[in-house]
Amino acid sequence: MSILVTGATGFVGGYLVTDLLEHDYDVRALTRDREAGQERLDSRIEVREGDVLEPDTLGGVFEDVDVAFYLIHSLGIGDEFEERDKRAAQNFADAASEAGVDRVIYLGGLGETGPDLSPHLRSRREVEEVLRTGSYDLTSFRAAIIVGAGSASFEMVRQMVSRLPVMITPQWVRTPSQPIGIDDVTEYLRRAIETPETRGETLEIGGPEVLSYQEMMERTAATMGQRLYIIPVPVLSPKISVYWIDLVTDTPKHISHPLIEGLKNPVVVRDHLAEELLPMERTPFDDAVEKAIAAE
Repeated sequence: MSILVTGATGFVGGYLVTDLLEHDYDVRALTRDREAGQERLDSRIEVREGDVLEPDTLGGVFEDVDVAFYLIHSLGIGDEFEERDKRAAQNFADAASEAGVDRVIYLGGLGETGPDLSPHLRSRREVEEVLRTGSYDLTSFRAAIIVGAGSASFEMVRQMVSRLPVMITPQWVRTPSQPIGIDDVTEYLRRAIETPETRGETLEIGGPEVLSYQEMMERTAATMGQRLYIIPVPVLSPKISVYWIDLVTDTPKHISHPLIEGLKNPVVVRDHLAEELLPMERTPFDDAVEKAIAAE
């Protein structure tokens, strides 16, 4: 079976292609720079050059592909990134449909639908809807914060914990979330290929615990052998707190600002279909953090 992975050099894509190779799949990666992709990826991966924002570059990329993973998200500030994401998804859907790809698997974000979604989460839902217009079977996964070495959101948490033993924080630190380890994410994604019942489904995935961001920071600190004191105050809104994050962490603004704006939205699994179709022993949060820190 031939598998195409877009975003193969990114955080989730990098872990996924390794997992797919370990399970003897033929993996093809789409990158904007073939030479750079070949340097970063395993030599067993066939690297194709193309850009989903440039449909003319996608000729032959989907040839003989059975399953394609869409793992592309452009974090950014302002309205342009949402339009760019929709255009990229449409180009991908058109090319995959024309080539006769059987299945597409997408990883988006958890969060209740409605007008209060952050632009970042809203964009992920819009991409999901665009991908659903293709002639293939779409499986959509929705996940909260992913814990692993290389995760921008987890790295932001780790830097805050390591640099500030006492934090006066916005109220969003009390927002519930259901963090999931990267190994569990890649297992869900790969096992979807092997489970026909996941065709056409939207699957919400999370770890075994629901935690507030405050609890995540406190437990990350404990794993790092540090003490952390957090004092939430109501006067710091998400929009104000982005400037605080800019001071405390090295996370680039085009990444940190959309992530922080999304922290107002609870991201908890409500539909447990994924656990029924793809049962697994999920990694405890503390174990996922320990592994991520060791890898970094």
